[in-house]
Amino acid sequence: MVQTIPARDISLYELEEKFGLQLATDTNFFTEWTENLPTLTDNEKQAIARVQSNYLNLNKHRLISEEAVKMVVLSPLLDLAGFYQLPFEIETETSVEISAEDESIIVKGNIDVLVIQKRFWVLVIESKSSKFDVMTALPQALAYMLDCPNPAQPTFGLLINGREFVFVKLIQQEHLWYARSYALSIERDSELHQVLSILKRLGELILKIIS
Repeated sequence: MVQTIPARDISLYELEEKFGLQLATDTNFFTEWTENLPTLTDNEKQAIARVQSNYLNLNKHRLISEEAVKMVVLSPLLDLAGFYQLPFEIETETSVEISAEDESIIVKGNIDVLVIQKRFWVLVIESKSSKFDVMTALPQALAYMLDCPNPAQPTFGLLINGREFVFVKLIQQEHLWYARSYALSIERDSELHQVLSILKRLGELILKIIS
């Protein structure tokens, strides 16, 4: 009997057991979040400081909802990274469905935000409220990334709860391998700068792949 699971309820264990997903331990597997990052301009740093200030001010009053996280933190970062301009596009609530090799499990869900360039997925984004640990979004994001239409190329993801950011890389070749960054905090200037630099770097990498 086939079991249908909402993507928000999938676990890492189920992804490993049913889909063959494996955590890469090679430190060279995911260098895109640390190496060859573009330097930010003064204007970009000022804009980043504004994002930080807005989040910290709102967070004083109450925990920020998932929708507010998208509006206050995620949206300006995507703008600064250039993802609202050609050749990139943004999709929201993109439907995803994946099935295990033995077809015992089907996982369905909707990607919060998807950055694309033609048919190439640039970035799969899963957002949570600030009351949740950012890592709770990892299994859900990985499930979405498994449905990438270009499995020959790496797929990148971003987990965000407003306070923290985690980048993810997935490769689908002979085996399914993934790795993640450590959590970068909006409360530390250098790490928030790194978040924007990584976003810009991922955009550059995709453009090189398709050129």
